Amino acid sequence: MQNYAEYVEQIAALTAAAARLPLGQPTPTRDAPAPAPQAPLALLFSPHPDDECITGLLPLRLMREAGWRIMNVPVTYGSLLPRRAERHAELAHACNHLGWQWLERTTDKGNFACQSTFDPNHTIEASQLEPLTSADVIAILQQFPPDAIFLPHDADWNARHISTHNLVIEALQELGPDFQTIVVETEFWGAMSDPNFMVEGNARQVTDLVTATACHVKEVARNPYHILLPAWMLDNVRRGGELVGGQGQAAPNFTFATLYRVRRWQQGHLQPLATLSRFCAVNSIGGPLSSFFL
Repeated sequence: MQNYAEYVEQIAALTAAAARLPLGQPTPTRDAPAPAPQAPLALLFSPHPDDECITGLLPLRLMREAGWRIMNVPVTYGSLLPRRAERHAELAHACNHLGWQWLERTTDKGNFACQSTFDPNHTIEASQLEPLTSADVIAILQQFPPDAIFLPHDADWNARHISTHNLVIEALQELGPDFQTIVVETEFWGAMSDPNFMVEGNARQVTDLVTATACHVKEVARNPYHILLPAWMLDNVRRGGELVGGQGQAAPNFTFATLYRVRRWQQGHLQPLATLSRFCAVNSIGGPLSSFFL
């Protein structure tokens, strides 16, 4: 590469070429053994199928580097009733690729089951694909007590993202002052003004998130955001260098990153963490995270 024109032209050419790659062809993750049943548990409250992949860098690293058990909780399967069963299958394929579990309603009202493999012959009832209620979230938090929960931040632009934030916070409040967990807020449609944690991703991790996002076939067919995910993560390094590190500070030597806001739910409300490493480089999760996640 000789100049910036070549740099920009190659980005454009690669993006166009990536748009021609086949969708929905995942393989199971190979990077880590299955987490132990008693491993720390993170619940990902995803407004739609695909959000678990887009904001999933930290959960992916928690699983691979620290042995966490990751369970996706689909809050909705979208507003289009005819698409819900398809989106359920797409979500299962994405989670299988990443090595994550996911929750499903059972046919018994108010009960949920943890799934880890997708059976194409499994018939799912329409009632099992209804959006979660506050009572559902309370039941999930009681049935699967988490060490951490992930949810969109309260100004993530998309109405379902914002309502998911409010839904989970309402459920946490209903659980009373004794319930404690780590709360990790995510961003996608609307950027946070005050993230406090930047997590680096390497090429393999980003590849797996892009591949998993591409499992949501009909969604990315109308808007190919799986292809643009690396660019978004590149820009997160620019933003996070100063939003997380401080105005005027040098950015860490990351290529890809995702930004989060990490706090503790304690005594019925969100509280700042006394100690929190601002940047989490690849293969360092045992250090920066152990002080407040475990």
